[in-house]
Amino acid sequence: MIVPMKKISLITLGEKRKETLKKLRKLGIVHIEINEGFGEKLNELKEQITLLEHAIFAVGKAKNGEQQSAETEKALELALEIDSLTEEKNSALSERAALDGELERLKSWGDIDPDSISDLKSSGVEVAFYEMPKSEYKALPDSLKTVKIFANKSTVRFLLRKETDEQELDLSGYELTLPKMPTAKIKQRTEELTNRIAEIDNRISSYACYAESIKAAIKELEKQVEFEVYATGMEAKVLSEDETRKVSVAYFNGYIEEERLEKLKATARENSWGLFVTDPTEEDNVPTKLKNNKFVSLIYPLTDFLGTVPGYFEYDISGWFLAFILIFFGIIFGDGGYGLFICAVAAIPIIKSLIAKKPIAPTFLLVGLFGLSTIIWGTLTCTWFGLSPEQLPQWLKALSIPLISNVYGDKLWALPWTAEGVGLTTAQNLQIFCFSLALIQLTVAHVKGAIRNKSSLKMLGDIGSILQLIGIYYLVLSLVVNAEVFSFGLVIGGIPVGTVAIVMIGIGFIMSFVFSNYEGSVIKSILSSLTNIVSVLLGVVNVFSDIVSYIRLWAVGLAGAAISATVNELAGPLLGNFLFMIIAIVLLVFGHGLNMILNVLSVIVHGIRLNTLEFSSHLDMSWSGHKFKPFEE
Repeated sequence: MIVPMKKISLITLGEKRKETLKKLRKLGIVHIEINEGFGEKLNELKEQITLLEHAIFAVGKAKNGEQQSAETEKALELALEIDSLTEEKNSALSERAALDGELERLKSWGDIDPDSISDLKSSGVEVAFYEMPKSEYKALPDSLKTVKIFANKSTVRFLLRKETDEQELDLSGYELTLPKMPTAKIKQRTEELTNRIAEIDNRISSYACYAESIKAAIKELEKQVEFEVYATGMEAKVLSEDETRKVSVAYFNGYIEEERLEKLKATARENSWGLFVTDPTEEDNVPTKLKNNKFVSLIYPLTDFLGTVPGYFEYDISGWFLAFILIFFGIIFGDGGYGLFICAVAAIPIIKSLIAKKPIAPTFLLVGLFGLSTIIWGTLTCTWFGLSPEQLPQWLKALSIPLISNVYGDKLWALPWTAEGVGLTTAQNLQIFCFSLALIQLTVAHVKGAIRNKSSLKMLGDIGSILQLIGIYYLVLSLVVNAEVFSFGLVIGGIPVGTVAIVMIGIGFIMSFVFSNYEGSVIKSILSSLTNIVSVLLGVVNVFSDIVSYIRLWAVGLAGAAISATVNELAGPLLGNFLFMIIAIVLLVFGHGLNMILNVLSVIVHGIRLNTLEFSSHLDMSWSGHKFKPFEE
């Protein structure tokens, strides 16, 4: 459920705003609605956090070494030193890269000493080094005296004495730019820089044991930032001002759980705060707090990972989300063998926690449920490790449900009303199961809407949507699954099923058209639907596509099963030969591991989508909420 909230406005004397905030933080029950602050202190605190974050990035997560405690000031000192070392390292890396480039440029010339060449110049002998294609070198005039240093089939390197009578010959494009220092000194400097970089890395690594302390300092500063934002971001108003004293008040808006309101009122009376309490409206940016039993709360790690929070005036679908995602996960993974592996992975940390007598993390329990769901689906469909039914023991086959079991994959299942030779395959039965899930989940959405609108005629719009769902469900069975089995002329027990489905779609559309936008006036509701007639008509198409979209569960599960079977086929022949057995094992581990990774992605892309898009759209949910975060120590 979504915990009921109250909107509060709290007023205090301007000079006591910080004292008030300290008491509220100790109380820890008020969500304060202030997002921005100002001031030099706030900027300084943010800069300190940035400095500490850079330090954490530099040292990485501590892997070895005994944890040491350090207060915020000590952590900042360490961070400053780490920042200085990091800056020096970056400078050394940049200089070394430049010197390496210089050495690479001069590599083919050997050792060069620009000082010796400068000495020649001072003696009146000016020389230069050149490199040019051999063909162009041969074209140089014979009067030009060169000293050839190196030559191969394509290139010539040579030394030339610069003389005044040869200045009209432009060789600047081939001249070697001399280095600023001898190549021997460049190599020496490069080695010095490499050693210094290694020293800095070792020094920074030695601070890894302080990583947790630096993180603690970051959290402490973040609390100070939060406090300063609230202190400086409060609205203020001067009541009176004279030469001796200025009287002002500060106030803010916030939210509190309804059940904790009396505690805040008592504290307000003790401290002479002004407190104004109202019920939040849809115009307010009300935070959301969810409260469910321990089982339903297992879905929270997943929704936290997704960052999905329902708006305060929306629905808490945590229980339905958990129920359906477990089903979707089982169908997508599909293989009971994979489920056993997932359960084993989850069991390790669970057992460790039980032995250590520590609380079990909800994430591991949720993973265990996913594994159990996969085992159940694998058992029902007789799907284990990608093996064919012929390779499985009889008792596993007996546990499966014939209509959807791989054991009976080629069998045609006849229905009482079908003619001889007409029936449903196992694949079609699985498709029907997926479409039935769609009908159930989307119907739940509109039932919840009808319950919420039970005191309004708008409820008839939700009932109309349910009628459309049922009628379009039969339409999907006819068009997608099997038109012979689910024909529009089908009559069962004197009831024209196809005709009833069409009538339900029509009646449902009319009811939805008339009452979906009802806000006290039927005429206004109809006019609103007419105004958005294109969207209303597309809504019927959307219902069809929403139901059909659930076939993705069967399709993705089928693809995963095909991959696992292919991996087995590739590795199978190798298992008969001892020499190739290791290759076969590697192939099996890699292939099935990759398939499981793809299945995880499929759950995120497809399974979660059906909850957060198709299901949520029928609930008119936009997941526009943000979490309730009380100001606390």
